[in-house]
Order: sequence, then structure tokens, then C-alpha cells
Amino acid sequence: MENINDWLLEQVELVNACVARYLPLKDNTQNQLYKSMRYSLEAGGKRIRPILMLTTFNLFNQKSDRQILPFACAVEMIHTYSLIHDDLPAMDNDELRRGKPTNHIVFGEAMAILAGDALLNKSVEVILENRHRMGLSEDTLLSCLSALMTASGTEGMIGGQVMDMFGRIVTQTQLAHMHQLKTGALIEASCHIGALAGEANQDELDSIISYARNLGLAFQIKDDILDHTETTAMLGKTAGSDIINEKTTYVSLLGLDEAKKLLNSTTDQAIKSLAPLGNKGERLKSLAKYLLTRKK
Repeated sequence: MENINDWLLEQVELVNACVARYLPLKDNTQNQLYKSMRYSLEAGGKRIRPILMLTTFNLFNQKSDRQILPFACAVEMIHTYSLIHDDLPAMDNDELRRGKPTNHIVFGEAMAILAGDALLNKSVEVILENRHRMGLSEDTLLSCLSALMTASGTEGMIGGQVMDMFGRIVTQTQLAHMHQLKTGALIEASCHIGALAGEANQDELDSIISYARNLGLAFQIKDDILDHTETTAMLGKTAGSDIINEKTTYVSLLGLDEAKKLLNSTTDQAIKSLAPLGNKGERLKSLAKYLLTRKK
């Protein structure tokens, strides 16, 4: 039986090598900007979104990963830019991320804003610069790019951040909707793009999207639980920040025990969504179970 930790380590190394290749340091007047971008990209992280994309692609298509790697790196760049901006004093005002000082603490607020902006731009540049090497049809490439941009925009991640900062979240339905956008949209897009590039049929695509939607919600519930139960040293970011910032979370809304029950049931639903795929979905099932038990 495959060891999930060994396999994840291999996938993380693949993504890290890809990111380094697509974002080299340059000895020019923008050198400090590149250092700021690389600082946050190389700070670590689970690389869950690109791994989900690669895993979903390989579920339907055993061709070379090069067909989807630019998209996998792009989604990690977008995720990283969102973290840089989330940590800014105008947002969550955090000083620690992935066990290191946040970008604006090291490079200053102005450079952190520009690094985030540049990572968003670079994500599209990487895809367009490699569009011929990927071997995807024009229609497929544009569909994948559309899914990525929609998930990261006003009807996705950014929209969710607006709800988080300026909305009044008082019900579980509102909380779920906010996180479906802020956290879930990029997770769903990662699986969606992997399935599109892998040429999944509509029934297979429906199963993957249902899986990803439930997984994205489970991921956020787990984050809320960890913020309540783990230490700063374990998380690599400030523990209890949700309480400090007076945010509505699944723990504050439901209580710890009920949040754990919801986490388990949502993870179960994600796994059940893969049933029509048979044995092909085993790695995605293993990923869901791994995320259920993670400590950070």
C-alpha cells in the first residue's frame, strides 16, 4: 500500500521545482520584488491545491505532468498572493505565516502589496508562456484559464474575502457561502482544471466537483478547529487569531464538538462523491482522509 506521506513529499518537491523554474531571481531593478515574491512562495506550505490538480489530472490522463504543471504552479502563485495580502495590516494584520515573519514584516507593506499583485500577474504569464508546450487544445486551455480566474476573482476568492471583512456572518449558511468562495473556490478550481485537462466526461466532472466542494468546506472547518486547539508553534501562524479578530468560525458558531462532527460528515460526503469513479479515486480519497487528520 502506498505511503501517503512519502507520496505527498514527492508531489511537494515536484511543485517546488516547478515554481522555482517559473520564477527565477533576476539581477535587475525589480530584484527586490522577485526576492519578495520568492520569499513567500518558498516559505513552505502543503501545496494542496497544485497537488489536487495534478492528482485529478492523472486520475483521467496518464500523460506527462508537463501538460498541467504550469496551471499547478499558477494556482499556488495565486494562493500565495492571497496569503501575502491577507496578512497585511489592513486585512488580518498577521506577523507570522508558515513559521516565518510575514512578507510585509520583512519587505515592508508597499513591497508586499506589489509582490502579491505580481504573483497574480505571473500566474497568467506562466500559463500563456507555456501554452504551446502543454499540448492542450485551445478550447481546453481557455476553459481551464477561465475556471482559474473566476475562482480567484470577485465571484470566488476575492468575493469571499470581502464577505469575511465587511459582511455580517451570523448563520451557518452565510458562513458556508463565505468559505465556499474564500477557501473553497480555488480548491474546487484545482480539481476542475485537472479534470478538464485530463478530458474527464461530464459525469466524471460532476463527481470531481462535488468532491472538491465538500473538501473545500472540510478544509476550512479543520482550519477553524486548529486555530482553536493548536499552538502557534504547531500552526506556523498566530493561533487564536480568529478570536482576536472577532471572526465568526465553525467553532464559535457551533462549538468545538459540533464543528468536529460537521468536519467528519463533510469529509465523508467528499469521499462518497468519488464512488462513481471506482478505484481511480483512491488517491483523492486518501488526500481527504489526510486533510481530516492534519495538525496544521
